[in-house]
Amino acid sequence: MTPESTVAQPGLSARLPDFPWDRLEPAKALAAKHPDGLVDLSVGTPVDPVAPLVRAALTGASDAPGYPLTAGTPQLRAAISDWVSRSCGATGEFDVLPTIGSKELVAWLPTLLGIGPGDVVVIPSVCYPTYEVGARLAGATVVRSDSLLAVGPARVKLVWVNSPANPTGRVLPAEHLRKVVDWARERGAVVASDECYLPLPWEAEPVSVLSVCGDDLSGVLAVHSLSKRSNLAGYRAGFVAGDPALVREVLAVRKHAGMIVPTPVQAAMVAALGDESHVAEQRERYARRRTRLREALTAAGFTIDHSEAGLYLWCTRGEDGWDTVDWLADRGILAAPGEFYGPAGARHVRIALTASDERVDAAVARLSR
Repeated sequence: MTPESTVAQPGLSARLPDFPWDRLEPAKALAAKHPDGLVDLSVGTPVDPVAPLVRAALTGASDAPGYPLTAGTPQLRAAISDWVSRSCGATGEFDVLPTIGSKELVAWLPTLLGIGPGDVVVIPSVCYPTYEVGARLAGATVVRSDSLLAVGPARVKLVWVNSPANPTGRVLPAEHLRKVVDWARERGAVVASDECYLPLPWEAEPVSVLSVCGDDLSGVLAVHSLSKRSNLAGYRAGFVAGDPALVREVLAVRKHAGMIVPTPVQAAMVAALGDESHVAEQRERYARRRTRLREALTAAGFTIDHSEAGLYLWCTRGEDGWDTVDWLADRGILAAPGEFYGPAGARHVRIALTASDERVDAAVARLSR
């Protein structure tokens, strides 16, 4: 008999849901059989070039033998602060911190804030899966709700909001964000606003949570990424801004954990945040693709809900989302089932705008048949 001391204990992964994208492999294999090849609209990964000025900055900083600064170089901290003031409308005192992309920060924020068993993390009913993953990694309880009044007397420590939302593209008005902040402050909870899609407005103008707080940003954090804005998903370049006390706490833990953005990437971020021309150019690319895909999907019988901003079209054919995934896969198109983002999304699919013009044209042609 195996001694009790050597019996394997459940690992941390046992707390986590199954990785959703593994379940999409059969549909991907079916779609890849199309004679003209796969059109993958399931993942929001950029496919367009990185701006030359950003690549030059990365190369220019490549001779970096020493350890980077966890808090960011003075140049990067200034660039982030300037961008937050300019693009997020923050007027109160705030601090900033570069992160290794935004997913890493989302996954570890509850742990970094000392949230644990017995605490509650509130996430949207349909949302980015990593909000739930981060709460489970910390051992906290997850509550899915779009109405904070329905949460009840739970010991809420963190509330996630996401506008423009992934996957729905929904934009939350300033009044809603302000009510969330007020509700959280009454309970001593932190509001974390995922604003990675803020630079991609279409039919509504999204606002940052930092713009609704006046001069008091206590208990509020905004999470941003350069992945979509500047095609830097491969660089892992993000940052968090907001309540100076919270940012200092997160920084203090990250110093111990070695969560550091590499020096060349920090230099690339400075260049990217200081230039809006490449952002406007990329936004125009996505706008053209969005128009073509939206028209083709609507003509093919889809209903598109929300999708006022961001990088996705949130679509339904009035059936189970997995049936829609199969319908699209028969035509060589891969989409993400809405179930990946929560039970309330089960009758939708998410269509990403991140494919080349040629692949988007191929999808449009297939949808029209």
